[in-house]
Amino acid sequence: MFGEGLAPAMWRALGGVYVLLLVASALVPLLRSRRVGGVDELASRIRSWWVMVFIFTLAVVIHPTLSIMFLALVSFLAFKEYLAMTRFRRADRRVIFWGFLAIPFQYYWVAQSWYGMFIIFIPVYLFLLIPTRMVLAGETKGFLKAAGTLHWGLMTTVFSLSHAAFLLALPVGHEAPAGAAGLLFFLVFLTQFNDVAQYTWGKMLGKHPVVPKVSPKKTVEGLVGGVVTTSLVAFVLAPILTPLTGFWGLLAGLLISVSGFFGDVVVSAVKRDIGVKDSGSLIPGHGGIMDRVDSLTFTAPLFFHYLYYLHY
Repeated sequence: MFGEGLAPAMWRALGGVYVLLLVASALVPLLRSRRVGGVDELASRIRSWWVMVFIFTLAVVIHPTLSIMFLALVSFLAFKEYLAMTRFRRADRRVIFWGFLAIPFQYYWVAQSWYGMFIIFIPVYLFLLIPTRMVLAGETKGFLKAAGTLHWGLMTTVFSLSHAAFLLALPVGHEAPAGAAGLLFFLVFLTQFNDVAQYTWGKMLGKHPVVPKVSPKKTVEGLVGGVVTTSLVAFVLAPILTPLTGFWGLLAGLLISVSGFFGDVVVSAVKRDIGVKDSGSLIPGHGGIMDRVDSLTFTAPLFFHYLYYLHY
């Protein structure tokens, strides 16, 4: 049943996000009346956020299995975008099929709470299967680049992102006030909030680029401002949504904010190497799925294992 079993703390957290979106939407006409630059892009981004938050809400409140399926779809779309950006040899077309086939298997281990297979399926079995299948195709030119490119794509868009889904499979008790859904919400909200916070602080105070050759608009001021802001928000939200309290909640915010930054710039480096600005155009104002989950490719596995080894 819709929303059955969802903790009150989780409903309040979702409600808070919608309030933030209402405030952001209300600011658009005000900024437009003052002829502030970039308002149209901002409005487009906010409209996309409404859609993304609504879809996320449906996936979370209807049933945990639907949430896992939704995240599997995100992995599928991200992997598809990744393949569209990169170039593969003709001989690798059949191997790519095995990459797509890995997605339902990986998320099946999540749904079954089978941590053993979940943690080794792609890093071990697919790592061995992919080059083996490539060898059978008989093409040696560009072999190492092709194998590495395909495996890196699976690691980021499928293996890393599936850690977010596995949060829903963790056993939760009274120590997690918002249930398993609260763990996922905490990760996703802070990851996206960190992106916005770093962008905002960078716009207001940014002067010194962190990695100018990779992402010139990323500044030291934006990074520091985002890390501090996100860590403080995590400190407040952690006892409400997760088993983490005090110092451990603050540390989770620090982990998510710093790793989120590096996830963003690593994917930016990939796109610069390939020669594309955005991974796609599926999300107006944001680009593609990869552009929206780039930070999550780093934050999801790191936060999952941080929480897993502390409490499970």
